[in-house]
Amino acid sequence: MRIAFCCTGTEPEPWLAGLRAALPQAQVALWQPGAGRADYALVWAPPQQFFDEQPQLKGVFAIGAGVDALLKLRLPPNATVVRLDDAGMAVQMAEYVCHAVIRHFREFDVYEAETRQGHWTSHKPRKRADFPVGVMGLGVLGQRVARALSQFEFPVNGWSRSPKALDGVRSFSGPAQLDDFLAASRVLVNLLPLTLDTQGIMNLATLSRLRPGGYVINVARGAHLVDEDLLALLDSGQLAGATLDVFRVEPLPPDHPFWRQPKITITPHTAARTLRATSIAQIAGKIEALERGESVVGRVDRGRGY
Repeated sequence: MRIAFCCTGTEPEPWLAGLRAALPQAQVALWQPGAGRADYALVWAPPQQFFDEQPQLKGVFAIGAGVDALLKLRLPPNATVVRLDDAGMAVQMAEYVCHAVIRHFREFDVYEAETRQGHWTSHKPRKRADFPVGVMGLGVLGQRVARALSQFEFPVNGWSRSPKALDGVRSFSGPAQLDDFLAASRVLVNLLPLTLDTQGIMNLATLSRLRPGGYVINVARGAHLVDEDLLALLDSGQLAGATLDVFRVEPLPPDHPFWRQPKITITPHTAARTLRATSIAQIAGKIEALERGESVVGRVDRGRGY
């Protein structure tokens, strides 16, 4: 069995060593143009040349949760495309989102600004019932986030492409229930996969349907959000603020207006990072399962886009 590693911007040696330890029977190598043909590949932001030279691949494993960029390439027609279904990212995402929600709800951002100015001020406690949180996208990460938020006794709404039943979560599904979902939410958390249907889904029309004083948390993809519409709603006061971890262009350009909007908290695409050891163990197990002719979790539906 031959495995190729083609991950742009990733230090290869720790991955290669981990894969060799997990799959001692395999030949594992860093891909170079003109390299021999492989059976399986681990990829992140690979060039089209890689797939052009590897049309026989049986399996392609993305070392991250999103596959929108990968699916824009011409992929081997018979290869099974697999994304990481957790690999330690779910708990990180739950931490990040809960921190952002609680920071806004408890006004810790306001307290921080006031104390930096030397002001000792107390604010009246706010009611959780007044801050229902809507989670868009109820995959592995979205479900973990929704469950974590419910532990803090926030009302939690969930919206997904198809109906999902989660304890403690009021579920909405499909385009017909999107407006009702938004109207029932004050804080909006985006964890959707990026597809043609979801690109620009957070825009003037949809964000305006949130309860007054709405708050936006985007931890999925920058292209889900129409930047100008968010800025307009913040300027008008209809939205109270936003926490953004992903952007249309990364790193976020120095002249982007998000930097100058005090109601926006920016983090550098760090909400949930791939954990190498956990990812290698998961990928190795799935390669072995595919070799046995078994099905694997995380298989990507190319037509659906995730």
